[in-house]
Amino acid sequence: MAQTTEKKESSEEPISVKQIKKKVMLYDSEFASPDFRNDKEVVLAAVRQRGYALQYASDDLKNDKDVVLAAVGQNGFALEFASDDLKNDKDVVLVALGQNGRALEFASDDLKNDKDVVLVALGQNGYALEFASDDLRNDKEVVLAAVGGDGWSLEHVSDDLRNDKEVVLAAVGRHGCALAFASNRLINDKEVVLAAVEQYGVALQFVWKTISKKKKES
Repeated sequence: MAQTTEKKESSEEPISVKQIKKKVMLYDSEFASPDFRNDKEVVLAAVRQRGYALQYASDDLKNDKDVVLAAVGQNGFALEFASDDLKNDKDVVLVALGQNGRALEFASDDLKNDKDVVLVALGQNGYALEFASDDLRNDKEVVLAAVGGDGWSLEHVSDDLRNDKEVVLAAVGRHGCALAFASNRLINDKEVVLAAVEQYGVALQFVWKTISKKKKES
C-alpha cells in the first residue's frame, strides 16, 4: 500500500513541477505572486528561459545586475525593463547589444552617446543608428559602420553626411534603395545612381521622384 502511495506521489510530481514552471515563466502577472517576483532563484530561471520575463520581476530584481545580465543575454530587448541605473551600466548594455543591436533604444542617453557602445550595437545591427545620439549620427566613422551593415540606416544619418559621397556610396552599395535618403546633390550624381541601380534596379525610381519634385517646385 505504501508502495502505491509513493508511486502516486511520484506520478503527481511532474504535474506540480509543470504548474510551478508556469508561474516561474511569469508570462502573465496574475500567475506570479509577489513572493515569486522577488525570489532571485525563480526570476533567474524565468529570464534565462525568456528574457522578457524581466518585466514581471520586482523592482529590486530589475536592479539586480545578475538577473538583468541573464535577461538581456537571452533577449537584448529585455533591457527595456531594467532599472535606470542598469540601463546606464556599460557591462549590462554591451551584453544586450551583443544579443540585439537595436536594444540601444533602451540604453541611457549617456551610453547612446558613447562611441564604443554604439559601434558594438552597429556591429550587430546597422539600423541601430536610429537610436544613437545626434552627435554620433554625424560621426563619419560611426555612420560608415552603420551603412556598411545596413544601407537603410542612411535614413538616420545627419544631413551633412547624407551629402557625403563616400557615405552614400557605402549605403547604396548595401541596398540600392538607400538612394532615397541621399542629398539632392548626390541623388543626381551619376556614379552614385549607377552604384544604386547596379545593386537594386528599382532604386531608379528615387531619381525620377526627385526630378519630378523639382519640376513641380520650379
